[in-house]
Amino acid sequence: MARPVWAGNLAFGLVSLPVGLYTATDSHTIHFHQLERGTSDRIRNRRVNERTGEEVGLDNIVKGYDTGEEYILVEPKELDEIAPGRSRSLEIAGFVDLEEVEPIFFDKTYYLGPRGAEYAKVYSLLEQALSKAGKAGIATFVMRQHEYLVAVKAEDGILTLHTLHWADEIRDPKKEIDTLPGKAKASENELKMAEQLIEALSMDWDPDQFHDTFQEKVAALIDAKKTGETVEKAEPAAKATGAVDLMEALRASVERARSPKDTRGEKATTAKSAGGKKKGAPAKKRLTSSAESLQPLTKAELYKKATAAHVPGRSAMTHDQLVDALAGTPGRRSRS
Repeated sequence: MARPVWAGNLAFGLVSLPVGLYTATDSHTIHFHQLERGTSDRIRNRRVNERTGEEVGLDNIVKGYDTGEEYILVEPKELDEIAPGRSRSLEIAGFVDLEEVEPIFFDKTYYLGPRGAEYAKVYSLLEQALSKAGKAGIATFVMRQHEYLVAVKAEDGILTLHTLHWADEIRDPKKEIDTLPGKAKASENELKMAEQLIEALSMDWDPDQFHDTFQEKVAALIDAKKTGETVEKAEPAAKATGAVDLMEALRASVERARSPKDTRGEKATTAKSAGGKKKGAPAKKRLTSSAESLQPLTKAELYKKATAAHVPGRSAMTHDQLVDALAGTPGRRSRS
C-alpha cells in the first residue's frame, strides 16, 4: 500500500476527520540519464559552493532570501514554526457549486482516505453529502512548506482533493497573447459548417480510448537502436488553413467525419436509391461482407454486371464471354 504524502485533519464545521493524502496519478515518461558524448560516463548534478568549488551536504544548506544588499537566512524549522497547526489541518471554509470553479484553476489531483476504520462513517457521510449536493469544499492547508488552495470533491464513492491555482497566478490572456482575433468574426455559413463538424465528431468521453503514443514511439526507438534497426519518421505537421480555404476545409472535414458513421445507413439505401440519383452524381462506395460475397448470382445479375463492365472496342472478351467469366469468379456461381 502507498504511504500518504500528507496526513492531518479534515474539518468541516465542528466535525473533524483524520485523513491521509495520496497521489492520484502517475507519469509514464521515459527517463534518460545524461552521458558525456562518446562515453558511458554519467553526468551528475551536485550541490557545489560556487566560491570554493567544494560539494556541500544537505544538512549544511539553508534557505536565503536575496534583498539585493544581503541574504536573509531562514532555517526549515522556522517555516514550520510560523504556522504550527496549519501543516496538520485542512479546514473547509465553505462549499461552492462545481460549475463555478473554472477548469483553469485546477492543478493536481490527490485521493483522500480515512486514517482508520473507525472514521469510515464520518468519511462516508461527507462523501455522500457532497455527491448529493453537487458541491465542492474549498479549503487551504500547508504541505511541504507551501500553502495550497484546494477543492474537496466526491468522485465515485471516494473523496478527492484538487489543488487549485491562486487567483493571482492566472495570467491574463490578453496580456500574454498579442495575436488574439479580437473583433474578427466568421460568416454565418462558416459558423454553421463548424457546428456541423463539431456535431459529426461528437463522441462519448472514454479515456481508455486514448494512450500516450509518443512514449510508445520513444520505446520503439530505443528497441530499434538496440538491434541496429531504423524507425520510420513521423508525417510532417499539417499546413495551416488560410482564411480563403476555410469554407472548403470545413466542408471536406464534415464529409470525412460523417462518412464512417453513415456507412451502415448507406448500405440499405444504395440499391433502392440508385435510380433516383442526379445525373453524373458519383455512386457511394459500398462495403461488402465476406458472407455476402459468397452469395450466388442469378443469370440476370450476371448479365447486368457484364453489361456494365463491357466497353466495346476496349475489351478483348465478347459480352457472352464476360458473362461466363463472371460466373466462374471464385465464390460466385450462376443460379437459374
